Amino acid sequence: MSALRQAIAVRAALLPDLGDPGQPSALLHLLRLLYETGRVDLPLGRLLEGHVDAMQIVQRYGTPSQRAQAAATVAGGGAFGVWNADLAGEPLRLIGNRLCGGKSFASGAGLLSHALVTADGGDGRQLILIDLARTTPAVDRTFWQVAGMQRSETHVVRWYDACVTADDLIGTPGDYVREPWFSGGALRFVAVQAGGIAALLDHTRAHLVAAGRADDPHQKGRLAALYELAETAAGAIRTAAAGWFGDPAARLPLVAAARAAMYAAGGQAIELAEQAVGVQSLFVDHPLAAVITDLSVYLRQPSPDAQRMQVGAAVAAGTLTAHL
Repeated sequence: MSALRQAIAVRAALLPDLGDPGQPSALLHLLRLLYETGRVDLPLGRLLEGHVDAMQIVQRYGTPSQRAQAAATVAGGGAFGVWNADLAGEPLRLIGNRLCGGKSFASGAGLLSHALVTADGGDGRQLILIDLARTTPAVDRTFWQVAGMQRSETHVVRWYDACVTADDLIGTPGDYVREPWFSGGALRFVAVQAGGIAALLDHTRAHLVAAGRADDPHQKGRLAALYELAETAAGAIRTAAAGWFGDPAARLPLVAAARAAMYAAGGQAIELAEQAVGVQSLFVDHPLAAVITDLSVYLRQPSPDAQRMQVGAAVAAGTLTAHL
């Protein structure tokens, strides 16, 4: 078992249960775990978030036996992920009990024990929980040639006429995109990203103190600005988490606001860290280099403009307003 897979299992064991948090304290506990994981290791945070996503979906839509089996697999060290992005020109299809086609951006390919995938079938888009040791895909590792998040093992996977059983099918067609969980689940990866922003503050401060440059007035200003950005990021998570159990109409706009805040804060924080440390921040053996490149990649989630438009619409409607 790889070190990353072991780390997923160790951190997942810190959660009191595998399903959707039922109260504010449970949600905040989950988000703090993801935040602290991202603060230490962004690729691990990405994989842990996918594991949590998969387990919540199984617990939400699976049968009692499927939920029990998934829980037993996790207890035995299994690691799960969700692979939803269609491979261009080769979408995953379920024809009878045969699986053909592929997925792109499949994080943890070759590392996870199970993957929850979406496949187009006769009745719509179906969730399928695949035991990757039993129904092993072909993994194309030539796809993931990026500057950061290399260790997330995000590859292209394909199945060729692979057999699945009725017990592998989770829920009913269309379950994966049911709201508020589909869009609201973004709050998990935003928490990981916020941890990455905190890591920029941590490593920049450590470098300046070690170099005897922390007392420089310009560096003090940069540290203050980095702190403000890290607090803004964390505050956006807290606000969205607090609102999740409040007005249902505000749930998704608050998550969208957190996504927009993270995108803006992350870009500014990367620039400040690079200014403070200089070229050393990009030396491959410097702790900042991995955080900068990993976060730069991880922040590029789809549709940032759409998140701002959703927030603006909610403000215009009076659903969201500023308060203390």
